Amino acid sequence: MLPRDIIDTTVLPPGERFGMWLDLVARTSVPLRIQSAHSDDFAARANFIALGPIQLAQYEYPSLDATRTPKLVRQSDPELYILALTTGGIGTSSQDGRRSEILAGEFTFYDGSRPHDVCHHATEPDRDQATSIVTMIPHAALPLPPQRMAALYGGRMSGSEGIGALLAQFLLQVTGHPEQYHAADASRLGAVGLDLATTMLGRHLVAEDAVPTEVRRRALLTQVQSYIHRHLGEATLGPQVVADAHHISVRSLHRLFEAEDVTVASYIRDLRLARCRRDLADPALRTQPVQTVAARWGFSDKAHFSRVFRAAYGTTPQEHRDSGSDLARIVNRQASTVNSLPAD
Repeated sequence: MLPRDIIDTTVLPPGERFGMWLDLVARTSVPLRIQSAHSDDFAARANFIALGPIQLAQYEYPSLDATRTPKLVRQSDPELYILALTTGGIGTSSQDGRRSEILAGEFTFYDGSRPHDVCHHATEPDRDQATSIVTMIPHAALPLPPQRMAALYGGRMSGSEGIGALLAQFLLQVTGHPEQYHAADASRLGAVGLDLATTMLGRHLVAEDAVPTEVRRRALLTQVQSYIHRHLGEATLGPQVVADAHHISVRSLHRLFEAEDVTVASYIRDLRLARCRRDLADPALRTQPVQTVAARWGFSDKAHFSRVFRAAYGTTPQEHRDSGSDLARIVNRQASTVNSLPAD
């Protein structure tokens, strides 16, 4: 599982919780002057995940107002960019004379090395909690011209369309389900997150040329792969459909996959076969005909499906299902034997 640190202020008495939160923010992000109407009982939670070049922080806290003053900047400057996705509540972000209202599902961006103001308030009447996912990016890790970044400070960016939607989905998936990844995946996941963030910021700068070519390629590849995963069950899914959906030529799509040592068609086929193999081994789907399983994942021709499945796994789909059933019977029989043994 991805290594993570979970901080919960409710382990302390109410009077000590706000001080714990102030210390946590100062140590893990950028020191802020924070005010809250709930400072006498600040029930908050933070989940930190280190991903190679970046760090993610998933926050849940009472409504608050925070200021990064010039004095605090002089006292401590970790040289971080902050890219925050509001997931619950409503906020405002101000830096360098620009102020924006941030709604749930939107990003804001600012430089931790400059003074700024951030407010985040809950909107649900039955609970005064606001939530966000913050990506902390070292200045040196962001491959964009620093002198051009000021145009984005304190601004708002959509997390529901284009690269922004893909980045938001990535952040929600990783922070919500860290158990689905191995610790060895952290650096690669961090690189993917950084590529997506860089591309989104570059596009909002209206400076696609400012984003390194390889970063753009990897971000587009991630976007294409995500699209394929979402549409895998559609029988019409193929290189032309994928290319059209991303407004590129089929030739450009093939070039995109060259560095992956796989063609677009084989990438789609292998994903479909893996889904079929998984479902055929699932006892809960035992009553579904093999062809129903195949059709669910885009294989409309029974003979073609059987042929490519055998070529990939050395066995027919039915044989694979039967072998899974045999194994299940052996396991169940062994379990029954153990359960029937007399107690000592």
